[in-house]
Amino acid sequence: VQLVESGGGLVQAGGSLRLSCAASGSGFNIKAMRWHRQAPGKQRELVAVITSGGSKEYADSVRDRFTVSRDNAKNTMFLQMNSLKPEDTAVYYCGVTFQFIGEYWGQGTQVTVSS
Repeated sequence: VQLVESGGGLVQAGGSLRLSCAASGSGFNIKAMRWHRQAPGKQRELVAVITSGGSKEYADSVRDRFTVSRDNAKNTMFLQMNSLKPEDTAVYYCGVTFQFIGEYWGQGTQVTVSS
């Protein structure tokens, strides 16, 4: 199983970034995909979840600014991040729960928001 994240980078406050997570190699159905983030010195926190049925959940801190979506045909998840704030600076991780084989994580992508 391979999860490849991309799209991170440096952006000014108020700007936007779009993260991608492409899952491959499992051969099993995806039950849910999620984004977590971890800032220096802080615990990893859940940012957004999207299930196989399309249900979405967001952390209160990103609701109305971030949008999670997925392309089921390509096993790819996206996170559109708008109105970015310095406190959004973190390493963003993609997590995928597969049927039968459990949860896998990507290597993370750095998002840095300058003030």
